Amino acid sequence: MLLALATLSAAAKGKAQITFDTTAHDFGTIKENGGKVSAVYTFTNTGDEPLTIITVTNGGCGCTKPDFPKAPIAPGKKGEIKITFQPKGRSGEFNRSVKVKTNAESGRKTLTFNGVIVP
Repeated sequence: MLLALATLSAAAKGKAQITFDTTAHDFGTIKENGGKVSAVYTFTNTGDEPLTIITVTNGGCGCTKPDFPKAPIAPGKKGEIKITFQPKGRSGEFNRSVKVKTNAESGRKTLTFNGVIVP
């Protein structure tokens, strides 16, 4: 039993971990012609190795633009992923998500955002 615990403890070391303050954002009601809106998702590398964000998807449309750190995030340090959404040409409710691929042990994380677009 002690050998199994020691093995698990050793396996947990040497990994990056991404922990988000929140993974969801509600824009509420926004105007179609009111311009772009942005949400910022703050995270911390809670692991003991540098965290690298490999990709952040655009949510499947050109209306969403992600911006994320290209340099590795040191253990214990914070970073931000900014998602900018263009509501022009759309109306009604929207629910979107982007996938964050990292070198963290957990692999991919999903960030979501929603709201209602009015003319």
